[in-house]
Amino acid sequence: MQKSEGSGGTQLKNRARGDYDQRTSSSTQIKHRDAVQGSKSSLSTISPESARKLHPRPSDKLNPKTINPFGEQSRAPSAFAAIYSKGGIPCRLVHGSVKHRLQWECPPESLSFDPLLITLAEGLRETKHPYTFVSKEGFRELLLVRGASEKAVPLLPRLIPVLKTALVHSDDEVFERGLNALVQLSVVVGPSLNDHLKHLLTSGSLSIIKSKIPTYCSICC
Repeated sequence: MQKSEGSGGTQLKNRARGDYDQRTSSSTQIKHRDAVQGSKSSLSTISPESARKLHPRPSDKLNPKTINPFGEQSRAPSAFAAIYSKGGIPCRLVHGSVKHRLQWECPPESLSFDPLLITLAEGLRETKHPYTFVSKEGFRELLLVRGASEKAVPLLPRLIPVLKTALVHSDDEVFERGLNALVQLSVVVGPSLNDHLKHLLTSGSLSIIKSKIPTYCSICC
């Protein structure tokens, strides 16, 4: 009789343990299913921008960081960026398969240099695309038009301080754009630039310029 009761007790214990194991297994499966669903839900809520940061595309390395002048910015745009976004620069950037170019709304020779040339010179200090390209190429192309010398010489007192800010900029690419613009300007205005060099090449600015690209600066000077 005792043996029968012992056998029955063992069966009850085994049955209870089986029920517990089954409940534990079911609970584990439910937790796993919830975890998978939560993971899928979190993935579905990730924005395309965040997904791009987590898994960058190979093409991201080939394309420069571009600023949308019409989009919301985290900080106030520069003067040049604000003018460009409002259509104050009469040209637009055309993306080519090999290189970019500018398309002017009207022939550049028909445009007034005041204040367009000064605005483009201010844009040389930009560090974001497309502002960097538009300011650099626009300044160069504007100085190539017929009669550029007569239009640029009266603007030298206002133009030289703007170029100086680019020449003493901490960014090497900004400095290089400013130096190239100064060389282009000197070719156009010739000796008219001499009277303004004392304002441009002060002891402080000259030391900064020479420390940037000594060989190139010696040739330009």
